[in-house]
Amino acid sequence: MLTEHEIELRVRYSETDAMGFLHHSRFFSYFEIGRTELFRAGGGDYRAMEDGGLLLVVVKAECKFRSPARYDDVVTLRTKIVRVGPVKLEHDYELTRDGKLLATGHTVLGRVDREGIVQRIPDEILSSIQEQE
Repeated sequence: MLTEHEIELRVRYSETDAMGFLHHSRFFSYFEIGRTELFRAGGGDYRAMEDGGLLLVVVKAECKFRSPARYDDVVTLRTKIVRVGPVKLEHDYELTRDGKLLATGHTVLGRVDREGIVQRIPDEILSSIQEQE
């Protein structure tokens, strides 16, 4: 399983505020895209994972804004798994435009069942992530 991935995104008009800047709430949507595409690039299938009962929920999300992105900018999002525990995954993010750092982020995801009860991440997933670190 991959532990790091990059994707390019284009800032859409509907994602901007009245000044034409990427709205602060959209950074978290981009982080979710990064996590999903990291998993997909490593051969994972998020839908199948959830259908199988492995649910990951965001329990903490942080973003430090450094410089704005604007409508129609092409930005690069780097997503990296930085910590793996028995019940949680932590990711770091860097959003850049032409090499300039726009934002950094961090999320913590916890594994729960359909009733919201904390569950261990299966050993085969933990070991595949830890082999790549």
